Amino acid sequence: MTAEKSEKMIKLLDVFGDITRWDAYVKTHSKATVYHLSAWGRAVSRSMGHAIYYLYVEENDQIKGVLPLIHVKSRLFGNSLISVGFATNGGPLFDDEAALALLDQEAGKLSKELDVDYLECRNTEAVHKDWPSKSETYSTFRKTLFEDHEENLKAIPRKQRAMVRKGIKFGLKAEIDETIDRLYPLYAESLRNLGSPVFPRKLFHNLKLEYGDDCEILTVCDDQGVAVSSVMSFYFRDEVIPYYGGGNIDARRLAANDFMYWSVMERAVNSRNSTIFDFGRSKNGTGAFNFKKNWGFEPVALHYEFILKEGETLPDINPLNPKYQLMIKTWKKLPLALSNFMGPFISRSLG
Repeated sequence: MTAEKSEKMIKLLDVFGDITRWDAYVKTHSKATVYHLSAWGRAVSRSMGHAIYYLYVEENDQIKGVLPLIHVKSRLFGNSLISVGFATNGGPLFDDEAALALLDQEAGKLSKELDVDYLECRNTEAVHKDWPSKSETYSTFRKTLFEDHEENLKAIPRKQRAMVRKGIKFGLKAEIDETIDRLYPLYAESLRNLGSPVFPRKLFHNLKLEYGDDCEILTVCDDQGVAVSSVMSFYFRDEVIPYYGGGNIDARRLAANDFMYWSVMERAVNSRNSTIFDFGRSKNGTGAFNFKKNWGFEPVALHYEFILKEGETLPDINPLNPKYQLMIKTWKKLPLALSNFMGPFISRSLG
């Protein structure tokens, strides 16, 4: 008897059905991120209504590769498929080149069926040498954590370390919240001040719901117990990823954001045995980019790769693009209630 030759097949995951094998594959893949988990797609779909296409390759009942795609169609910013939409990383995970080829082929077919302007894979490392790509726009920041908190504090450059100590002297306290009630208004105020539209409240609610204990909200209060800054972090394997955060008008004076990230570090080591602090991505040349460098993190370029519709050019949806400067300046002047009302209608189209 001869063994039957195995064949790789492309399939579509029902992210609201049995996701056990998908998530198990992601959790054990060396290149995976927290955004590859099925929870991210469900939270985005339930919050903003976007269609999601989670492709996977199967061979002998085993998953050999995955590609999570979120379809973002907008009159303002075009029609796109993004892996992973509303996240900093994504792109295909695969065991071999044959699996990658199947994922690429199916993604190309889907792009044509949906008539998207582009498909974007947000890779940490370059995957497709022959695809149009961008590696000069965003950088990511990651750093190893020590078990000893004094070592972690010493690893922060002197000026930034002084800001952490300033927050401690002001009597700031870090508290863990089970709801988004204090996080969301602080985040919304912070984004309005930066000139960016806020994501809908239910995205935060659904992320907390989907990720459960692996999504943690840390809120910093002043010596009177008033919340001044807050951040939503994700835990994935040995990593902690502070993702959505912000503070009110007093946060800068009290060094609350510095104290907040330091508190996340402390808690990650104490409660989760985390060894990697992932500061997320920032656009090169921005204040957020410089803030993270000042913490002693070295930027590493992210590689975003594209399939472009014929006649289309690489998208440039970022605040450094001159065409968005007037919108940003106007947004900063909006009353907070108005920016909170209008923001979700715009941000759901950003991807």
